Amino acid sequence: MPGAERVSGTGCAAGVLAGRLGRYGLGTAPLGGLFAPVSDEQAEHALDAAWQAGIRYFDTAPHYGSGLAEERLGCFLRGLPADAAGQAVVSTKIGRVLVPGRGEEEGFVGRTGFVRVRDYSREGVLRSLDDSLKRTGLDRFDLVFIHDPDDYWEQAAGQAYPALAELRDQGVIGAIGAGMNQAPMLTRFVRETDLDAVLVAGRYTLLDRSAAEELLPECQRRGVAVIAGGVFNSGILAGGATYDYDAAPPAVVERARELGRICASHGVPLPAAALRFPHRHPAVTTILIGARSAEEVREDLDLAATPVPEELWRELDSAR
Repeated sequence: MPGAERVSGTGCAAGVLAGRLGRYGLGTAPLGGLFAPVSDEQAEHALDAAWQAGIRYFDTAPHYGSGLAEERLGCFLRGLPADAAGQAVVSTKIGRVLVPGRGEEEGFVGRTGFVRVRDYSREGVLRSLDDSLKRTGLDRFDLVFIHDPDDYWEQAAGQAYPALAELRDQGVIGAIGAGMNQAPMLTRFVRETDLDAVLVAGRYTLLDRSAAEELLPECQRRGVAVIAGGVFNSGILAGGATYDYDAAPPAVVERARELGRICASHGVPLPAAALRFPHRHPAVTTILIGARSAEEVREDLDLAATPVPEELWRELDSAR
């Protein structure tokens, strides 16, 4: 496993890659039925609304609805004119191979008949990517993340990463990343491998800024693009009742309410501040929004355009 000191990204990291991602991208977990079912028509309209709004970066994964999100994204992209489809930047993930069977839905509703098998081996990487290419109908992915390897460091770093690095060197994929709901292991990946990007979900938000301690400075120093996901902490910062994909604990609910009161005193909706917040750090390249309908896409982008006075940021910082 490579362990050489890295001082700058590979050719398509914080420069070319970041420039292609844009400030906002669309995460497709909701389109795979996260928490509630989504129809094919709803998914198509959400993707079209994002495209019409200028979003060109789309993140997906086999995990999202047991391949359903990948299929829906691929169907949408195939329906675009050829010159337009070429503008799309698509990332998917490896780490969960889908096999026929009866398994847990793991938070996704609407598709059954598949079991998610954790596999970060070289063979698992190749199989996962081949399956993802078939589901999307694409011939190449711009970015591939090692997905949620929390309990699989040795295999993920020792087998998945070298396999992806080889594919990147061959031009089969564009770039390599790691995507997780924690910061410490992402920091280790950045320090010990040659990643182009990280997707940090829920760990650089108004409720949890832990990624700012080591991960974001390390990415900035080493030229690794940072994509911030889960900016609503799976719903609690947007008026929902979930935090990290589960019922929010009372202390978190009260903390979110307090943040909401502070925002309201400045005339700013809490979700708008939550969407704007990650871009305050210079290491953050892109923020992923997650939406299950065209209306939600438009609402999120309107929130992202809401002006936030510096006085509010200062008050939110002091209220930590």
